[in-house]
Amino acid sequence: MDKLIIFDTTLRDGEQAAGGGLNMSEKLEIARQLDRLGVDVIEAGFPANSPEELETVRLIAHEVRSPVICALSHANVSAIDKAWEAVREASSPRIHIFLSASDIHLSYQLHKSREQAMELAQTAVAHAKSYVQDVEFSPMDASRADPSYLYKLLEIVIEAGATTLNIPDTVGYAIPCQFGDLISGIRQNVSHVDRARVSVHCHDDLGLAVANSLEAVKRGARQVECTINGIGERAGNASLEEVVMAIHTRKDLFPFSLNIDTREIYKTSRLVSDLTGFPVQPNKAIVGDNAFRHQSGIHQDGMVKEASTYEIMKPQEVGVPGSSLELGKLSGRKGFRERLGELGHELSEDDFEVAFESFKELSGKKKRVTDKDIESLIAQEKRAASELYHLDQIHVSCGDHDIPTATVRLISPEGIPLADAALGTGPVDAVYKAVNRIVGVPNKLIEFNIKSITEGLDAIGEVRIRIESEGKVYTGRGASTDIIVASAKACLNALNRLLADKGLKGASR
Repeated sequence: MDKLIIFDTTLRDGEQAAGGGLNMSEKLEIARQLDRLGVDVIEAGFPANSPEELETVRLIAHEVRSPVICALSHANVSAIDKAWEAVREASSPRIHIFLSASDIHLSYQLHKSREQAMELAQTAVAHAKSYVQDVEFSPMDASRADPSYLYKLLEIVIEAGATTLNIPDTVGYAIPCQFGDLISGIRQNVSHVDRARVSVHCHDDLGLAVANSLEAVKRGARQVECTINGIGERAGNASLEEVVMAIHTRKDLFPFSLNIDTREIYKTSRLVSDLTGFPVQPNKAIVGDNAFRHQSGIHQDGMVKEASTYEIMKPQEVGVPGSSLELGKLSGRKGFRERLGELGHELSEDDFEVAFESFKELSGKKKRVTDKDIESLIAQEKRAASELYHLDQIHVSCGDHDIPTATVRLISPEGIPLADAALGTGPVDAVYKAVNRIVGVPNKLIEFNIKSITEGLDAIGEVRIRIESEGKVYTGRGASTDIIVASAKACLNALNRLLADKGLKGASR
């Protein structure tokens, strides 16, 4: 079978999503999970963006050894030098060069002629080739470029040494039949195209990124660039889980081999959602909460008789447990450990004990603990384990005739209890101010969201906030059956990420 290369750009294009942002340790954690997932190529970042980005890509290149580690670069010598510096320790390094190809980009953004752009592309690819054998070239906005010019540009970069020709639908403008024709045209009209692999990178502005990617594969593309949960610029990118499971499920139409361990998909989706702060909508294909839930009586009847009547794939194939084992206050360690295993969580003995104690506390408040409750609990414990400041105690006083007041006690990085109180326009505002008074790092709250993770009056509520400090945005998440406590945890989570990013320990107390 033909091999299809899965190129994941969650850490580069995915992180560019408005409101996104990951620190170095979070990117490394995602990269390691992408390795377990089995992606062939990880685009780890854009080293020319900042020294921090370069160091992050270098760390991933050093630590994650199985996939190709790719760095994005402008078509200029300085940026390519930085890309090489970042990936030189990778077991399989790649440099990915991009340059505008459409007349609208050349005229309004680059202010270059077609001839000047071709010279830049040739020079850039040749320079990258002096560092690595594996060079990828992307003619940006290819779906709106003149095909005849695009063919010439691709021929030039092939001669200069490009081994992957990535065709981007940068603004999500293409329709599947049109994009398929573009790929066919490239394969038919570009001289020596067989020297390079044809790749595609599709955006979802019209909701067609996955459809365009699959059509391109049918027309000869052998690499698909995508992101976990489809995150990315504007409406996002082609969703990795959707591309992979479409090919996995419809082998009659896509007879290709994949290196992906599909059982890792759900776990990877949840990790990326948790660290980026972007929730997965319930009706999201493959990984949404409703993807394998059946409410209609007709559907339920069919499922009882034969699951394939209404499920075209087994939930276990993507790492979602197929059955629901209800847990409650009478459940013991064995049942809890078994459920964690089914959900894909392997914890050390110490971490398990911490998680079990949190589970018992939660089950004392709820009659029924669901899978989503457990996922939230584990995510909360992971966040708390890496934090500098820990929430120890919180007390709030509020009412329609009272001034909202919050008293908060935190445990400092040195293990010292620190307490303070504040007034606010509401209980959450008071909590936010009290936590900030203790930590003492200037920031501004720019977004606050609450959602219920499960159903019922005893549901766990999840709070997601974003704060801004010195032009950078940090996401925080917290979950609890008490929404005020969840708000405090979210605020503290965001502040801890800010402190870790800046190498600070907060105010001296």
